[in-house]
Amino acid sequence: MSYVHSVPFAYLLLGSDFVNKLYESERGLTRRALLRTSLIGAVAAMAGQLIRPSVSRAGGLPEGRLTFVNLWTDERLDVTYRDEFGTYDLDALDDVNHILRCHHTGEVGAMDVRVIEHVDLVQKKLGGDREIYVVSGFRSPEYNAILVRSGRRAAKNSLHVQGQAIDVQIAGIHPKTIRQAALELGYGGVGYYPRSKFVHLDSGPFRHWEGSRRARRSKA
Repeated sequence: MSYVHSVPFAYLLLGSDFVNKLYESERGLTRRALLRTSLIGAVAAMAGQLIRPSVSRAGGLPEGRLTFVNLWTDERLDVTYRDEFGTYDLDALDDVNHILRCHHTGEVGAMDVRVIEHVDLVQKKLGGDREIYVVSGFRSPEYNAILVRSGRRAAKNSLHVQGQAIDVQIAGIHPKTIRQAALELGYGGVGYYPRSKFVHLDSGPFRHWEGSRRARRSKA
């Protein structure tokens, strides 16, 4: 599919040191300020081309529409968070933040747009119109600490706490198929949990793992 070939274009190469430094330098700004002023203008090399993406506009990506179902609250959200011109809808992103809130405390976090795009790319690769069942989205520090203390499947510095990870199921698609699609895209973290029947997707560097096994970076 054409979506697969366009994956590394523009926005999805924002995981560089340059972007991390940019995030640090703008730490005091709100998510809305970041989106409005296009503070992320990373320069990434792909196929010999220099690409200058931004958070408020993202070209070269599939339709920015997803349907989320929160398995803890039974809430459903059909949302278009980015229009055909590549412009993000801030109110729609607020709705996404709300449905992906911590189910334990109710705390709403600011989700990294890159992880939303990661989910969207995987969804589009698999057909593009199925519901995304949210097992875990944003996780409050309080709830994450509880999971860590209880020996549950949670990292002390979990990307869920940073709003950079989502654990998902996709209606009618086996988790193993979801994992394979994500691995072929080669973007972000991909964790496969066969017993719990979900796939972890995040906006960190490309790596993959299964269950409780140690994460492995791609050799590519």
